[in-house]
Amino acid sequence: MIYLDNSATTRTLPEAAEAAMAAMTGDFFNPAAAYAYGARTEKRVNEARTVIARPLKAKREEIIFTSGGTESNNAAIFGSLKGWRGPKRVITTAVEHPSVFEAVQSLQQSGDVDIVILPVNEQGYPDMNALRDALSEDTALVSMMHVNNELGTVTDLASVARLVRRFAPRAIFHADGVQAYMKVDTVNLGVDLYSISAHKFHAPKGVGALYKRTGVRFAGGQIGGGQENNLRSGTLNVPGILGMERAVMIYEQNLSAWRQSMRACKRRLYENLMTIPDVVLNGPSLDEAAPHILNLSFLGVRGEVLLHALEQFDVCVSTGSACAARKAGKNRILTAAGIIGPRQEGAIRFSLCPFNTLEEMDRAAQIVSEQVKFLRKYRRR
Repeated sequence: MIYLDNSATTRTLPEAAEAAMAAMTGDFFNPAAAYAYGARTEKRVNEARTVIARPLKAKREEIIFTSGGTESNNAAIFGSLKGWRGPKRVITTAVEHPSVFEAVQSLQQSGDVDIVILPVNEQGYPDMNALRDALSEDTALVSMMHVNNELGTVTDLASVARLVRRFAPRAIFHADGVQAYMKVDTVNLGVDLYSISAHKFHAPKGVGALYKRTGVRFAGGQIGGGQENNLRSGTLNVPGILGMERAVMIYEQNLSAWRQSMRACKRRLYENLMTIPDVVLNGPSLDEAAPHILNLSFLGVRGEVLLHALEQFDVCVSTGSACAARKAGKNRILTAAGIIGPRQEGAIRFSLCPFNTLEEMDRAAQIVSEQVKFLRKYRRR
């Protein structure tokens, strides 16, 4: 199998799986327990906090463990608005993940929330002039994706942060870093909250984290047992956390080489596929975009049909976010970027990992070329 859907999920590293297994079968104790075994487990969890904070140059106590990206994003949005008095404005973009976009839309039901959805250009970059005009004293939250999960667009969060601090000093700035963490640089971003999901970087599913800058106004997420300093109740997923820790450590040891490898494979795949007639790049240029995401439109072929044709040859790709894969209708992200009509219909996302090879890129491109040529014979006139 040639697996090119790593933005949906990644294969768990054997070392991360072993760490999780050890926590399930050996150090299986509840870190909230009062006896020594529980205290030992809590110490290990806090050591993992330190490791997961490192790529953000953050403090250990600024990491809150969650069940993954969706919970982190939801908690960031709802938890930052609790306690805000008076009218409030929430600003986001048209190309956010559903766990941000739909959460923000749900706020409109309360009646006292002004929602501003910023437009983006064809490369997926947010309109900074529109952001500047939207920022105001009553802006409570700004939420933007760091790396777009479909186009690979890398938002300049530091520039956004400077605008927010200047024109909406009371606002909290949240970034969805699910596709960015470990893939691109995540230091000096200027964010208050930052979402992470473990299964996007070869750690187990069902675990993630939310970075919360010290001193930021944040009421937390789910309530109950008071875990995570009363910011996220619920028994911690210790196996997932320790698996995530191990994956981060291994990624750190190979960071430069792995990023270079993904970018090299992406370029090889792009160059091979661009030899096919009527293929269009969606999103930023190869060097501007994240190293692991490539979105191309194969004109005259429906993306969903091509996806299933490639599946017959054990090549796994996607037509967009896995979270939206079962939703009927147009692709909201591509539509917002002005990628419509035949370009949207023929769009395929290839997403890479450090373990893909140049040989796989050559083989995948050959199969894609053959299937596109075959399917175009049956295009609608």
